[in-house]
Amino acid sequence: MRKSRPKQRVILPDPRFNDIMVTKFVNNLMLAGKKNMAFKVFYEAIDIVSEKTKEDGLEVWKKGLANVTPAVEVRSRRIGGATFQIPSEIRASRKESIGMRNLIGVSRKRHEKSMGQKLAGEIMAAYKEEGTAYKKKEDTHRMAEANKAFSHFRF
Repeated sequence: MRKSRPKQRVILPDPRFNDIMVTKFVNNLMLAGKKNMAFKVFYEAIDIVSEKTKEDGLEVWKKGLANVTPAVEVRSRRIGGATFQIPSEIRASRKESIGMRNLIGVSRKRHEKSMGQKLAGEIMAAYKEEGTAYKKKEDTHRMAEANKAFSHFRF
């Protein structure tokens, strides 16, 4: 936008945990505007996690989400005739959204019966610092580390 930055939308906290982060996650999880269904899936996943780990499901989810959230990313930049992968730090809101997107995307590709079980499995794997979403974060960090020599081309 030329004139001004768009207003930040107000996101209301979820009904069960009274947490804004949960609502953001559910908004990312939602398909075709079915928010109620997305909340059911998320709450089912949290219940499964707390049942299996014998800990607070929400805390396990938050720790798992923090474990799959990348701190740096690489961006393509064309300089001369060559395209360089330039590592750059990510701002907080983008970090959060990338972490959520990775966790949800990887959960959808798992092979369990319901989406709640898939999400629960990936949350527990992320909590233990394993699983595909965590591997994705590690790959991103590794790529940034490998291209550290080009960081002087920063935007």
